[in-house]
Amino acid sequence: MRDQADAAAGPRARGRGRLAEYAPYALMIGAVWLGWQILLQPVTQRAPPELAVRLAPGSPLVLRRAAEAEFAAGHENDDARRLENAAVLARETLARSPFNVRALRVIGLTEARAGRDVAADEILTLAGNWSLRDDPTHAWLVEYRLRRGDYASAFAHADTLVRRREDIRPTVFRLFTAAATQDAARALPEIAALVDARPSWRQAYLDSLYADVEGLQVAASLAILLQRGDAPLTNQELSQLYMHLLDKGQVEAVRTVRARLNRPPAAPVSNGGFDDADAPQPFQWRLAQEAGAVVEIVADDVRPADPALRIDYDGYSTVRFAEQLLFLTPGRYRFTAEARAEAGEPGQRMAWTVTCSPSDLRVLSTPAVGRSATVWSPISAEFTIPAGCPGQWLRLESRGDDRRASTIAWIDRVAMVKLGSP
Repeated sequence: MRDQADAAAGPRARGRGRLAEYAPYALMIGAVWLGWQILLQPVTQRAPPELAVRLAPGSPLVLRRAAEAEFAAGHENDDARRLENAAVLARETLARSPFNVRALRVIGLTEARAGRDVAADEILTLAGNWSLRDDPTHAWLVEYRLRRGDYASAFAHADTLVRRREDIRPTVFRLFTAAATQDAARALPEIAALVDARPSWRQAYLDSLYADVEGLQVAASLAILLQRGDAPLTNQELSQLYMHLLDKGQVEAVRTVRARLNRPPAAPVSNGGFDDADAPQPFQWRLAQEAGAVVEIVADDVRPADPALRIDYDGYSTVRFAEQLLFLTPGRYRFTAEARAEAGEPGQRMAWTVTCSPSDLRVLSTPAVGRSATVWSPISAEFTIPAGCPGQWLRLESRGDDRRASTIAWIDRVAMVKLGSP
């Protein structure tokens, strides 16, 4: 029995021996193949497409790279043969890798170069839906949809681009602004819809509008549209718009935007009690931050529940302590406020002024604090706003002496009342 078992085991043992002899060779062949595959990967990704095609003719990656190279050369040189090659290679890529977005884009672009825009639009729309990151696809769709006047779709694809690519934002922003200027009725609502969604590029686009008067006009119209949406301009954004309009001398535009938005609500003076920070600048108090004075809104020592403006002034420096923009119509007005002196003679070192904008005509100058007003005391002065004075700056300014003298004053309840028309 043992002899029979040994006899039967002999062929199996000899077979295992032969396999053991072949194993090193098999492992060597596997290692060579694996090494070739490892070597082939960077070649297929980075080698010139014509070389990569010869080394790996069945690779979808290689075929796609070759298709893109052929399209680029054909597009640059207007070579119909290379464009046709690009289409063939791209279709071969899709046959091997059906969801290759870049190959689908090459097919769509070759269709467009052949004048088949409808087919190109269908193909590239599919490519754009497959990938929000394929920039050439979305760029073509933007240009094609704009030519057809389809602002909603064109700007949606542009939004896809600028969310990812900061480097092309200036170009896309100029496109938005040009469309809003030339075809405001159709383009501006679509831009507003994008901005209303608070995209990452919202502030960058608003900043781009402040470079010139044309952009500011678009910004003003955009502010009015956004006010009706879910994300109206914040106080900071609105302040930027107002201040840039003023810097360009567009006082009437500021008046119009304020009236349309009702921000802040119409009133001769905003936040006269120094207890309401909702109004945006320049209708909110702009307080001095410069040497020679400390200007702050704090709780009053005498009336703790009533915040007031406190000015600690060296009595020498030239300082504009506080200011805000007014829109008073022509006529006679009475200015009123309450004030008290904590130290020094603020009645001699501080004054309220009203100056026309943009003409710089001063129509009021009156002491900020009454004589010896160590307790809260009213002040009052009358003045006239003439015709041709569309805006006015209400300012609390220094009247410095030739020597330093500690001067501290408290101001509250600033108001104006119209007495009559001219």
